[in-house]
Amino acid sequence: MPPRRARRSGPLLAAGVLAAGLPLLLGACGGAVPTTFDLTAVPGAARSGPARRSIVVAEPVGLQPFEADRIIVREPGGSLSFLGGGQWADRLPRLIQARLLQSLENTGRLRSVSRPGDKVAADTVLVTEIRAFDIAAGSREAVVDISVKLVSEATGTVAAARVFQARVPVAAVDAGSAANGLDRALSTVLADIVRWVGAAA
Repeated sequence: MPPRRARRSGPLLAAGVLAAGLPLLLGACGGAVPTTFDLTAVPGAARSGPARRSIVVAEPVGLQPFEADRIIVREPGGSLSFLGGGQWADRLPRLIQARLLQSLENTGRLRSVSRPGDKVAADTVLVTEIRAFDIAAGSREAVVDISVKLVSEATGTVAAARVFQARVPVAAVDAGSAANGLDRALSTVLADIVRWVGAAA
């Protein structure tokens, strides 16, 4: 029986498509195949007013465990481990970068939103650090903690900085519950970042 996938209205739909194909490709190799989960961008909302700021979204940085595509569990003593049975659809920093970029684009309030390699002129760089993106096993919570800086492209000075956090209860410490909880927590953080960037613009 395949691993149970976390599903709600929309968030992990792409993950379900990815996960469905993996056993077909890798089943012959033997062993359990981890379910692949995606993360969700914040949907757009109708807004008025001119688009003013052009932003480059840098790939988030973080400690080595957050550089992988694995779901992380933090034990009460602070030790980190990888949760079996599940993985993200890409390296976590690149996946968060993509969803942050999409969330900002969805607002329709920015002249342009791009990656550093896109060679698009921008006045501001959005620099982020993943401080936490894991399941707290002791409290059974999905924890997302991301620090954000708006840096002037011309001068390199920090125009604004803030830390965004969210904690969401999870039903169990398993891959499906963890991915669902972390997706919900990230959605809260992304929505807060989008509002903050809009106010700073």
